Amino acid sequence: MSNVSRRDALKTGLFVAGGVLVGESVTQLVAGTARADAAPLAAGAPDDRPADSPAQRQRLLLDFDWRFHPGHAADPAQDFGFGRGNDGVFAKTGYFFRPGRPDFDASGWRAVDLPHDWVVELPFVNDPELTSHGFKPVGRAYPENSIGWYRKVLPIPAEDAGRRISLEFDGVYRNAIVTLNDVYLTTNVSGYAPFQVDVTDVVRYGADNVLVVRADATENEGWFYEGAGIYRHVWLVKTAPLHVPPWGTWVTADVRGRSAAVAMHTDVANDGDGDAACTVVSRLVDADGATRATVATKATIPAWSRRTVDQTARLADARLWSLESPHLYTLHTTVELNGRPVDDCTTPFGVRTMRWDAERGFFLNGRRVELQGTCNHQDHAGVGSALPDRLQYYRIARLKEMGANAYRTSHNPPTPELLDACDRLGMLVLDETRLFSSMPEGLSQFERLLRRDRNHPSIFAWSIGNEEPLQGTDDGARIARTMKRVARRLDPTRPVTEAMNGSWGKGLSAVVDIQGFNYGDAKRIDAYHAQFPHQWSMGTETASTVSTRGIYANDKERGYVEAYDTQFPPWAATAQTWWTTYAARPFLAGGFAWTGFDYRGEPTPYGWPCVNSHFGIMDTCGFAKDNYYYYQSWWTDRPVLHLFPHWNWTGQEGQPIRVWVHSNLERVELFLNGTSLGARDVVPREHLAWDVPFAAGTLEARGYRGGRQVLTATRETTGAAAAIRLVPDRSTIAADGEDLSVVEVLVLDAGGRPVPTAGDEITFVISGPGRLIGVGNGDPSSHEPDKGSARSAFNGRCVAIVQGLKTAGDVRVDATAPGLASATATIACAAATPRPSL
Repeated sequence: MSNVSRRDALKTGLFVAGGVLVGESVTQLVAGTARADAAPLAAGAPDDRPADSPAQRQRLLLDFDWRFHPGHAADPAQDFGFGRGNDGVFAKTGYFFRPGRPDFDASGWRAVDLPHDWVVELPFVNDPELTSHGFKPVGRAYPENSIGWYRKVLPIPAEDAGRRISLEFDGVYRNAIVTLNDVYLTTNVSGYAPFQVDVTDVVRYGADNVLVVRADATENEGWFYEGAGIYRHVWLVKTAPLHVPPWGTWVTADVRGRSAAVAMHTDVANDGDGDAACTVVSRLVDADGATRATVATKATIPAWSRRTVDQTARLADARLWSLESPHLYTLHTTVELNGRPVDDCTTPFGVRTMRWDAERGFFLNGRRVELQGTCNHQDHAGVGSALPDRLQYYRIARLKEMGANAYRTSHNPPTPELLDACDRLGMLVLDETRLFSSMPEGLSQFERLLRRDRNHPSIFAWSIGNEEPLQGTDDGARIARTMKRVARRLDPTRPVTEAMNGSWGKGLSAVVDIQGFNYGDAKRIDAYHAQFPHQWSMGTETASTVSTRGIYANDKERGYVEAYDTQFPPWAATAQTWWTTYAARPFLAGGFAWTGFDYRGEPTPYGWPCVNSHFGIMDTCGFAKDNYYYYQSWWTDRPVLHLFPHWNWTGQEGQPIRVWVHSNLERVELFLNGTSLGARDVVPREHLAWDVPFAAGTLEARGYRGGRQVLTATRETTGAAAAIRLVPDRSTIAADGEDLSVVEVLVLDAGGRPVPTAGDEITFVISGPGRLIGVGNGDPSSHEPDKGSARSAFNGRCVAIVQGLKTAGDVRVDATAPGLASATATIACAAATPRPSL
């Protein structure tokens, strides 16, 4: 049980009478607090900031126009001399390595845009040592593929002299060495933690500046596909000497009836030689743009120091952030000097309450919410770990359609845009750090996660680790206690958990606020609850059911697993078993199925030729497997009737075919070619099954509720593949160089019906202001390239990811295959203002 007393919990906000309010922010806590005459203004008061005094902050996206070249981890001659004695490296400042020098010729380097993952471009290699990482040749045994060099030229105008200039990296995998103008800036070992560097002193104003990043993926951090490279955004930030530093705002709220008392904590840095008497103006702005409250606070910030300005305001008629209505406010922060703005920033946040109960689970805004969650890694078909922002929203939307309401960031800090998507679409998040450690590096990574993410309303808890070998030991308890102490200091509003696959009740179980169960049957869970009845608990990792989309018999040679809910490794369970167990126990707050999407690596239960997992409820493209509809049946209120398998079994006439139905209706009747095969009553959280001798034609399920037929589902025996159909998930995208459309590709018969066994190779041609950034098909044993211009369909489907350029116009997607009628789709690339970039 947790050692937090009720009094301590109330004091820290763990039992929330009011709520936490959270969103994206720029936040860094520092020692010292400056409070002066905080004066709340009336809600809706006008903004009196001088219109001719724009704040000086600029945040420029650095994703475009990089140059990339592979290096070599074991041969300096193939790594631009890095590590050789005749290079400067750390000997003298400004003479670090060759690619950082302004006269270095990078014309032979490949042009790339970010995000970029070079590992996804490598071929597959049948090496057992590469199994867990998806058979991609990277790591110690493959030094020729384990280094990546990135180089970008940044023109900095002369008028920026006197401003503070910083670089911000959302994530580089991994062990990144960064230089600017061949001056060593930093090394960041983590492949997931964000980092920033103030480069003011080494910028060449009025000239080109050379930014170089050397990423080294020789070592791995996880036991799954991780990719490599600058796979998240990079930013150049320009501010006045008096400014809000990175991650420098933090917002919380106490909900009181229909209003909320909002607490705003703003760090102000004075990187100048004189003390600065300033005013911090904070405005709470609603989603419609109306200012709901304004607070102005005077403070003096000593030279070369930082102070925190604390403010409070009342938000009347506060709209709560919820799963159904994820309402967001925005904190607009302005720092004024001598009556004029010198810096500003915005922080989205949401108002909501959270409460935990050892017998009834988790409550959001006073209502019990059963966590219907999925664990997920961060890679996707076609792009590896380098997901454009739009794909984050696509993935969260697919999970919500299934009925999922919670997401675990397994097993690392996520990209900020994933959290933005969860905030805006209404998805709870269990935010997990990568390194379970109380040593300086581990705590640094954890602190960066907390400071960056604590303003997001979607996050309901912090996870300090996963299945750690020390979890049941005194050593593990001490580490957890230190990490929890850091979490309490930086965010006393959320509980802490760890995903434990054993030693429940031992070691760090006594430290964390929530007991996290990884797997374990009902008997073990019940025994723990009986022994520790006052401990909050949830399933941090469950299921691990394995299946392959569109496959209905195990095939070890090809690496496929049947898609019925029957297959699982020894530690795991079927979807039906785990959810039935959890749904029957209110003291469990719910759980997180492993996993929402298939991912590269861990090809359980088979090895080569299989190169990715089968654990996903969806495949790597986001195409639903049959279990998707089991969850949709019991995780949503929508009527569901899903009939499977397909009905293309030519050559098996008269042989019994297992027919299943996932449905939340009351009764289902099955027909073959118009003849009833009997009706079954639906048992909650269970499936229906028939054995049906195959005969070509139409298999039909009719679903009833209240004695009335409400849904029909059919499976027809199709003809041979004859045509292609393209279905973009969005027919209009923004011409900003980042937005995209996920184009589903279907292979049809002559009657326009999808052919569920088709495997035709589809070739794509893109014309107009767009580009093809990746292809995929969800086949766990496919060795085709993700970055090619063609992809075979897998069981009738594949996908093309089309990204718009910065020019408006129509993007035309042409798809062809030998012997099939071709298809064309048009995606409008609408005029848009790209994010400011350099």
